[in-house]
Amino acid sequence: MKKTVLLCAAFILLLGLWGCGGKKGAEDGQEASPYEDPLEVLKTVVASYEAEELFAMYGGNQEQAVMDAPGKFDLTKADEMEMNLGMPKDQLSNVEDAASMVHMMNANTFTGACYQLKEGTDVEGLAEAVASHIKGTQWLCGQPDTLIMIQVGKSYLITAFGNAELIELFKNNALSALEGAKAIQEESIIRIPSTNSDVLWAAGNRRLLWELL
Repeated sequence: MKKTVLLCAAFILLLGLWGCGGKKGAEDGQEASPYEDPLEVLKTVVASYEAEELFAMYGGNQEQAVMDAPGKFDLTKADEMEMNLGMPKDQLSNVEDAASMVHMMNANTFTGACYQLKEGTDVEGLAEAVASHIKGTQWLCGQPDTLIMIQVGKSYLITAFGNAELIELFKNNALSALEGAKAIQEESIIRIPSTNSDVLWAAGNRRLLWELL
């Protein structure tokens, strides 16, 4: 009888130890993500595309760019991230890690990014800050049509802007391929010139672009 009790106690102890070895992030009630980092999130979305739906792309910041795939984006490249991806520098304190995927021919055709967020980040507030920055951008090589913000669990925020059809396809693929994904913001970002100075600004930049080419 005593031997049986000891065996039961040992079994219960083993179960307790096994339970302590759960996924990282599950402690203290924090939701564990099935994705290791932002790069895995974007690669999961790209893997869900049909072959004929894919476009030529590059990923990551300029110094470590990869071709035809998403790539890791160095957080120390704050100016490049703000200019190319639309993440305001004053919001980077909310970000742990980042990855990107950009249309090879024109970033305004499609630019997508995924950010791993620090615990306690106001996801909707961050999404609004990014959206406001993107909508306030002065575009040189054609304007993107729409932007989309997708939250993936509690750990990740995806942002994307570009051609309406490409954004719609990206959204549908992301929502179907990613566990816990939901669209939290989607809107037009076409900026219609409202003053003569806006028209002159646009015309002047088109002329400058032609001179550079």
